[in-house]
Amino acid sequence: MSIIQMTSPEVDNTQEIDLIELSKRLWGERKFLFKCCGIAIVIGLVIAFSIPNEYSTAVKLAPETSDPSKKIGNLGGLAAMAGINLNAASGTDAISPDLYPDVVQSIPFLLELFPVQVTDETGEKTISLYQYMDEHQRSSWWSYIVKAPLRLIAIIKDVVSKEGQEAGGLDAFRLTKDQTDVIEDLQERISASVDKKTQVITVSVQMQDPLISAAITQVVLANIQNYITNYRTRKAKQDLEFTGKVFGEAREAYYKAQHAYAVFEDANKNIISASYRTEQERLKNEMTLTFNVYNTLAQKLEQDKLRVQEQTPVYTVIEPATVPLKPSSPKKALILVGFVFLAIFGGIGYLFLKDLFRLKELDDTISEELL
Repeated sequence: MSIIQMTSPEVDNTQEIDLIELSKRLWGERKFLFKCCGIAIVIGLVIAFSIPNEYSTAVKLAPETSDPSKKIGNLGGLAAMAGINLNAASGTDAISPDLYPDVVQSIPFLLELFPVQVTDETGEKTISLYQYMDEHQRSSWWSYIVKAPLRLIAIIKDVVSKEGQEAGGLDAFRLTKDQTDVIEDLQERISASVDKKTQVITVSVQMQDPLISAAITQVVLANIQNYITNYRTRKAKQDLEFTGKVFGEAREAYYKAQHAYAVFEDANKNIISASYRTEQERLKNEMTLTFNVYNTLAQKLEQDKLRVQEQTPVYTVIEPATVPLKPSSPKKALILVGFVFLAIFGGIGYLFLKDLFRLKELDDTISEELL
């Protein structure tokens, strides 16, 4: 009995599929289909257990994104009493959370992770992240077969060119091939996303070792906080350093002018002359001028200190990093189900084509007999 049946000539010899006959046909071939499913399960198990386990760790971070002018306004009244105007210190946010994923994927950011020391779950080895990514990554058995020709070509090229691929020097401008491969691998394993509504940042790291996955997640979280903090406060710190330097010079000039005026007054007591009054007035004006500069820079120094503090962002870790207990991939059950479905549909397709060719041969035989 076939899946496809020929209808009468009155229906223009069209073909239609009878669901009842299809069910009978499949039931009759159930042993064949069960055999296909069994083979698919074996292949699925081999593939599922050949893929190395991957462990994923995710953290959620809520950064401070409010306008610095609002924060500075909280200290506006206190600063005004000291004669300091903080309105000039206000400004918009230097970097948006939408740029955090690009920061995490940038080469300089990932290069900072290379020397980080990591320890595997067994505690047997403690090595740098670069060495772990370059020498201790497991792959499926078929990947070695696929990559064997490429690795052979790379080895021959290295021997001919005699170029070492050591990772001793880290230079973002000129990376070695091994360093580039590790960077590309880290870009696939480390990611960051931003919720457009809540601005909550999710940083996830996927590694083949659960302890290393959690440890690198903590390092990435700390590095991104330091990166954004330095980015936002760099200009304010530069202003503070410059103001402090100029303030020290102005203070020395004021003390020098004050000392010169005091020495002149002590040396010319009870003397009344035009030249004395002129020199006295000059030294007094010079002392007053240096004091005004000194006083202005003192206020500016305090203002810059407040700017550094106000522009330092505050982060709230909503969900900290924890060591994952179960691998996030591969999904062994999903792989088995997928292979079973492929086996069922493949077997049905095979039976369908088999009956189709059989009907075609039958039509050809009938046509030859009629002729």
